[in-house]
Amino acid sequence: MGKDVIIACDFSSAQATFDFLDKFTEEKPFVKIGMELYYAEGPSIVKEIKKRGHKIFLDLKLHDIPNTVKKSMAVLSRLDVDMTNLHAAGTIDMMKAAVEGLTREDGTRPLLIAVTQLTSTSEERMQNELLINASINDTIVKYANNAKAAGLDGVVCSPLEAGMVKESCGKEFMTVTPGVRFADGDIGDQVRVTTPAKAKEIGSDYIVVGRPITAADDPVAAYRRCVAEFVD
Repeated sequence: MGKDVIIACDFSSAQATFDFLDKFTEEKPFVKIGMELYYAEGPSIVKEIKKRGHKIFLDLKLHDIPNTVKKSMAVLSRLDVDMTNLHAAGTIDMMKAAVEGLTREDGTRPLLIAVTQLTSTSEERMQNELLINASINDTIVKYANNAKAAGLDGVVCSPLEAGMVKESCGKEFMTVTPGVRFADGDIGDQVRVTTPAKAKEIGSDYIVVGRPITAADDPVAAYRRCVAEFVD
């Protein structure tokens, strides 16, 4: 499994997204389309970015009853994205239904990963507000095992947990990790973060990087720095 850097294109319009992507004249980065952009522009933004030659992680984090998730995933499977996701908290039945819905008639499907706990969630918040009494590490590993049991390809977790997920679920089980910042950068609103080099060392397969690239004075240089630290 090759490592890769995914750029979080958290823009509010198609124009802002294309203005950003146009800066990349040599590379075709793997991009993440999240709720903000998808809700603003709809499926057409996915088709246009795909047409430009980019791989796409469609980050909509589905979480609903199994039947609704199954039907929704069937719609998303027609968009030809490379990866999509849901919340592991929706239970094994919901995740199994998602795999069924996402799988096309020819047996192919995008990679499907589950969000364990958001990188903005601390253990204290998880226990006090969500009433989950286990430790955050135990919770994340349990959710990852549930995702594996449901037939998913991997999980979204913070890079700090990638190693323990691999240890519990096996090396082939993918870890896609946001919460990556340069050592000399600002951590923003995320609480469980690390650097690209450390994420590589811990065992992340993909890192998702937003503001450290999109808000950089030179986004292409920042992307290349990420690739140099994480992939090369």
